[in-house]
Amino acid sequence: MMKRIRLLGIVLILILSLVITACSSKSETTSEKSGGKTTVTFWHPMTDITGEAVDAVIKAFEEKNPDIKINAVYTANQGEGQNEKLLTAVSGGNPPDVAYFDRFEIGSWAAQGSLEDLTELAESSGVSKELYYPFAWEEASYEGKLYGIPTTTDSRLVYFNKDHFEEVGLDPNNPPKTIAQLEEAAEKLTIKEGNRFERIGFIPWYGQGWLYSWGWAFGGDFYEPETKKVTANDPKVVEALQWITDFAKKYDVEDIAGFTDSQGTGAMDPFLTGQLSMKVSGPWEVSAIKKFKPDLNYGVFPIPTPTGENHTTWSGGWSVVIPKGAKNKEAAWEFMKFFGSVEGQKIFSEIARDFSVIDSVNEELGYKDDPILKEFVEILPVSHHRPVMTQGSLYWNELASAVENATRGNGTPEELLNKVTEKVTKEIAK
Repeated sequence: MMKRIRLLGIVLILILSLVITACSSKSETTSEKSGGKTTVTFWHPMTDITGEAVDAVIKAFEEKNPDIKINAVYTANQGEGQNEKLLTAVSGGNPPDVAYFDRFEIGSWAAQGSLEDLTELAESSGVSKELYYPFAWEEASYEGKLYGIPTTTDSRLVYFNKDHFEEVGLDPNNPPKTIAQLEEAAEKLTIKEGNRFERIGFIPWYGQGWLYSWGWAFGGDFYEPETKKVTANDPKVVEALQWITDFAKKYDVEDIAGFTDSQGTGAMDPFLTGQLSMKVSGPWEVSAIKKFKPDLNYGVFPIPTPTGENHTTWSGGWSVVIPKGAKNKEAAWEFMKFFGSVEGQKIFSEIARDFSVIDSVNEELGYKDDPILKEFVEILPVSHHRPVMTQGSLYWNELASAVENATRGNGTPEELLNKVTEKVTKEIAK
């Protein structure tokens, strides 16, 4: 009898415990919703002006969506392999709802299942690629599915010192269009005493003169997305690296290294100090010139090609993504959709002074009216993006090593690019 009473008591306690727990859970859920807001956690690495820009976007979004609260959390730089904290959060099942993310890494993260597929959300919301520059949408996609909403971008052109051009008899209103014209200008502009450069006309691999810049300029390509074939040894890419190698040999790569190693940044950048007449760089250079050398008489022109036609460039940039396992996917999507819209892009770009991935926004903000910035914007419709692939960072590093080795005489361009192709292909297959 006593055993039955004790058993009945235990059962009653368990039942009471379950009732209390259920009431408690219900109370907490009701409390969450009683405020009328869903909280979306947003990780981003932006500070200073870009931080102000994202705050403005959040404020505008919350005014339009009073039922959603954005909890913005500063997280150290998440670009190009700097995503350990986010990856840990995803692996632990506790990621933020939205993350500001380097588009360059979307392919590898999507392939490993660390990002939410946004394709259906975009289709149901009427968000489509027609709004964006083609390269930006493509870089935010993997195997035909969308994983990010593009936000910012850039491009690369050649900066040149107009006074230097006039000094050596070059027409600053007719800068080089072909590789041959670029070589001729570089030779005229260079001043060298023994093995020491007082001024160097051009260094192909300096600044943003990556092999991507020259490979595409020479008409080559680096990847076939349909077949997932790595093509670092594309004949045109080999031709581009051979040209870079020949340039290094002509001016002596060790003497060039001695020159570049002694240079600084900011106000001591050799282009600003007048020691370098031309260099490949992006639109961010404009603000540096305004700050450190506002009286510099300069211009920009497209990266030359062998024929002087079909000029192109390549672009990077950022996006917003939903990490795999995010708790508030629908509310997160609403925020992403706004951030990537014309309204959100205008708010962000006007403050941050970054190019938008939407052409009409760049035009509305006056970028096409600026004599320098318009050149960077007007080439965006034909810009390339780095390959969307699982081994994008490895590919980047291997191409950089190939340039270093080729210019130092450690292998021919063809041999080195064959090795890059083989190594990256093997890693993709794993």
